[in-house]
Amino acid sequence: QVQLVESGGGLAQAGDSLRLSCAASGRTFRSVFMAWFRQAPGKERVFVAGISGSGDITDYANSVKGRFAISRDNAKNTVYLQMNSLKPEDTAVYYCAQDRWNRNSRSSSLYTTWGQGTQVTVSS
Repeated sequence: QVQLVESGGGLAQAGDSLRLSCAASGRTFRSVFMAWFRQAPGKERVFVAGISGSGDITDYANSVKGRFAISRDNAKNTVYLQMNSLKPEDTAVYYCAQDRWNRNSRSSSLYTTWGQGTQVTVSS
């Protein structure tokens, strides 16, 4: 059974940078699409960024485009989210998610495995 473990969240000030990591178990990691979602208090979980199995295709929500960068290291079964120029509105619990297939999707319902989440809090 695939498991995802996030790390790297914490407190930051506006303008700071943080890097989230998501370590995955399982042999199919390099073959599947991975994504980051986030959920702010009282709001729905929303797509942040996604990356194809080989890493050649990436996708970003408009709210983070140009500030965040998703990447993956298939040798380490790990996906990363580099977050730069953080804003208070980036405050949320960030979740790593794995699709069963290598398809680019922003819909949380299509992702079959989720991490436990890591809190990111950005102060102004």
